[in-house]
Amino acid sequence: MIMVYEHPLSPYAQKVKIALAEKGIPFSTHLPEAFGSGAVRDPGFTAENPRHEVPTLVDGEVRIFDSTIILEYLEDKWPEPPLLPKDAVERARVRMLEDVMDTQYEAINWAILEIEGFKRASGALREELLARAAEQTQKLQGRLERHLETRSWFNGASFGWGDIAVVPHVNISAANANPPKPGSRLADWLARCNARPSVAACVDAARQAAKAMRDLGAVVASGRFQRQYRDHRLEWMMRSGGIPIVLQGIETRTIRFSNELD
Repeated sequence: MIMVYEHPLSPYAQKVKIALAEKGIPFSTHLPEAFGSGAVRDPGFTAENPRHEVPTLVDGEVRIFDSTIILEYLEDKWPEPPLLPKDAVERARVRMLEDVMDTQYEAINWAILEIEGFKRASGALREELLARAAEQTQKLQGRLERHLETRSWFNGASFGWGDIAVVPHVNISAANANPPKPGSRLADWLARCNARPSVAACVDAARQAAKAMRDLGAVVASGRFQRQYRDHRLEWMMRSGGIPIVLQGIETRTIRFSNELD
């Protein structure tokens, strides 16, 4: 059986779990030991996964990291039912949409968790960063709304890869008090997505995980948890006024960057 190293709050892991469920592929999940500490030692997780990030998919002797690469693997090995559109232009459109969600959109939700969950900012800095995050979320949701002008689903005529790439991030925004505008096409689309068993299972697992992680600020303050700032996440903080957060995190060693290859 397929096994997925994951964390229920990871939108990237959610993408993989939704795709597996939509394709009807049985799978189990596992949270890597000491995940988030910066000192993961589970060889099943770290093998072929230099970033030590979830998700990692294990299929027998095969280990694959990165949610997009995993979705491509699933599509290649289990082509039915297809998740990508047939048309080359539409496939490119869906992949570009996925890239925007996994970089620009994810960085905003990541920052909100840093601020509100891990308590890395307070006072005026907190208010400034949250306002910036809300503004950017609204703009990106407007872009998503335009994608739906001529489509029922982001993937086209039916639910697929494009929707799987978008729904985890928009659900996280909704939980962050930045939901789609009521009555909008995006809000209607989100309700239809969340009615699907594959998506509903991820929403429920994320909700349960969030309940179990109540005092995240104390976890960071203890120095036992390191958040990985890479690529778009670091860029968002640096350009949005969060430089003090980054510098403090580096000083206290509660922020880490991608691993260097051995």
